[in-house]
Amino acid sequence: MRTRRTVFKTAAFIAAAALTLGAAAPLSGAFTATPTTAFAADYTEITQGGLTIYKYDDHAEIVNSDATMTSVDIPASVDGVPVTVIQMYAFQPSKITDVIIPDSVKEIGNYAFAGNTELKSVSIPDSMETIGIRAFEQCPKLETVELPDKVFGIGAKVFSETPWIEAHRDSDSLVIVNNMLIDAEGAEGDIIVPSSVKYISPSAFQRNPKLTSVVVPSGVTKLNDNVFALCDTLKSVELKGAESIDCMAFYNTPMLTELKLSGKLKSIDDMAFMDTTCASTITFYGSKDTWDKVKKPEDDTYLKNATYIFVEDLIDEPDDPKPSLLGDANLDGKVTIADGTAILQSIANQDKYALNDEAKLNADCCNPGDGVTAADALTIKKLDAGVIKTLPELTE
Repeated sequence: MRTRRTVFKTAAFIAAAALTLGAAAPLSGAFTATPTTAFAADYTEITQGGLTIYKYDDHAEIVNSDATMTSVDIPASVDGVPVTVIQMYAFQPSKITDVIIPDSVKEIGNYAFAGNTELKSVSIPDSMETIGIRAFEQCPKLETVELPDKVFGIGAKVFSETPWIEAHRDSDSLVIVNNMLIDAEGAEGDIIVPSSVKYISPSAFQRNPKLTSVVVPSGVTKLNDNVFALCDTLKSVELKGAESIDCMAFYNTPMLTELKLSGKLKSIDDMAFMDTTCASTITFYGSKDTWDKVKKPEDDTYLKNATYIFVEDLIDEPDDPKPSLLGDANLDGKVTIADGTAILQSIANQDKYALNDEAKLNADCCNPGDGVTAADALTIKKLDAGVIKTLPELTE
C-alpha cells in the first residue's frame, strides 16, 4: 500500500465537445484513472480481488482491474468505508461476463466498462446517482441491463452499440426507461415526448437527421448538454418546464427557427447555442422583465437575432397532449383488435407502419407513459376478449 496526493478537475466544455465530435473511448491498453475527489486529498492504494482501490477517510473508489478476470466481486466496503465510485476506465479492458454493482456505489465513471467484449449483463443498484458518458458502450454481448426504478443521471451514449439499446430502439424510437429518455437517435418528424418523462440524457437526439420538431414536457427541468446538437433538420422545440439549458444543447442546429421557453427558465449556458446563427422566433411564457433576469450570454448570435414574443398571461405552459381515444391506434374512432395489430406492425416495421403522434398517445394504453410496446397490443386483446373492461390497464 502507498499514499498519494492528487487533484481532480472537470471540464464540462471538453466533455460536451468530445461528445459532439463523436469521440469514443480508447478501447485498448491499461488505464489508471484520477480519483473523483474534488480537492486534493490523501488516499491509500489497496489491491484486492484483482481490483485496484483508492481508500479515502470516508469512502473508496475502484480505479483499475485485472484485465484477465472473467468474474468480479465488487465489494460494498473496504476497511470500514463504503465503495461509492467506479472510476473512469476502471474495467477497460476486461473479460468479465456479468456485473452486480453493490448498493453502496453512487457513481460509475466515463467509459468504465466500455469495449468489454464478454459482458452480458449488469445490475445497477438503487444507490446509483450518476453513470458517466459511454460507460457501457461497444459491449457487443450486453443484452441484460437492470436499472433502478427511479430517475437519476444517465450520461450520454452510455449503452451505445450494445444489443440492449438496439432491442429498445426496435421497440420504440424513443428509448424511455423509468421515466428517463435515454436515446432518440432514431426518432423522426414531429416528436412529443411523453408527459411521464422527467429526464433526458445528454446527446439523446444528437445528430438525428430526420427530426423536425420536439415538445419536451414540463417535468423535464434541465435540458442537458448536447441534447439537440447537430440536428440539421430540427426546426422547432418547445421546453415546457426547463429551468436551465446546458452547454451546447443546441449546438449547430441551423434550421431552429422556432423556440418556446418556459417562464420558469433561470439560466442559459454561454455555449448553449454555439454555431447556431439562424433567425428565429422565441416565445417566452413570461414577461419581458422575467426574461431579462434569466442568466444568459449577452453576445450570443442566436439570441441576438431572435424576434421575441412574451406571453405574460400564461403562467403554466400548455397542458401535455391527451389521447383522443385511448387504445385507438389506427385512428378509426373505435377500439378493436385491429388497433393491437397496428401497434405490433409499427413495432415490427416503423418505416412502413409508423404511428403518428396522436396514434402513439392513443396506443400507449398499458401503463401509460412507458411508450408504445407489445404490452399495449396485449391490453387491447384483453379488452376485446372481455378480460378487462376499461383502459388504461395498469400492471405496475
